[in-house]
Amino acid sequence: MQVRGSLSPTAITSFLEDATIPVRLACRTSADHLWMCSLWYRLETTAVDDGPSDHDWRLRCATAASADIVSFLESDPEIAFEISTNDPPYTGVRGRGTATIDSDPEKETLRDLLERYLGDTESGLARNLLRAEREEVTITIDPAVVYGWDFTDRMSDTD
Repeated sequence: MQVRGSLSPTAITSFLEDATIPVRLACRTSADHLWMCSLWYRLETTAVDDGPSDHDWRLRCATAASADIVSFLESDPEIAFEISTNDPPYTGVRGRGTATIDSDPEKETLRDLLERYLGDTESGLARNLLRAEREEVTITIDPAVVYGWDFTDRMSDTD
């Protein structure tokens, strides 16, 4: 993975690990139009001999198997993505890469995301998403190029 921007690889993984904001995922439809979708994500780092690697990570998302984005990504797996704060000073990570789709019959990724974003799986939303009849998939985002930024210094007077 190629890393650019003002954030170090360690700062990028820290931001992605700590931020509980959705990833904005861009792809192409089967008619070759642009499509954008916001999804919850979790960071997955790849361990190397001396621990997790800041340079080798991917994002995992969950959605219904019937979601439009699933068929779009199966047709064309190239994606762009952004995870960024909505309020000044802006910080974030964006990039491009590929996405793969895998069935998740036990809804493991979804359960992890519900815990990460909602704190548990007890809400009405969680129970609805975890229904036995709902088919779930995991979308794995493998970044090729990543750009991280933090405008805190240059926007310090916007607080």
